[in-house]
Amino acid sequence: MAGGWAKDGAVSEQIEASISDELARMKARRAPVGESLTHCAECEEPIPEARRLAVPGVKLCVDCVAERDGEFQRRGGINRRGSKDSQLK
Repeated sequence: MAGGWAKDGAVSEQIEASISDELARMKARRAPVGESLTHCAECEEPIPEARRLAVPGVKLCVDCVAERDGEFQRRGGINRRGSKDSQLK
C-alpha cells in the first residue's frame, strides 16, 4: 500500500529491518560468563536459585539489573533507511 516512488511493502521491510538490527545488537551484548554468584555483586542481596539456573553466570539481582537497564544509554542514530517523509511521498 505504499504510494509514490516507494515500492509495495517498503514500510514493512523497513520495520522488519529495524527489528533485525535491534535483535542483532541485543545478541551482540556481552553475556555473563562463569559461575553464577549466590549474592548480588552490587547490593549483596541473595540471588534466587531460579534466577541463577535461568541465567548462567548471573552476577546481579533483578533490581540491580533493572536499575542499570533503566539508565539512559545514548546511541548514535542515523536513519540509514530514509525519513518518514521520504516514505510518504
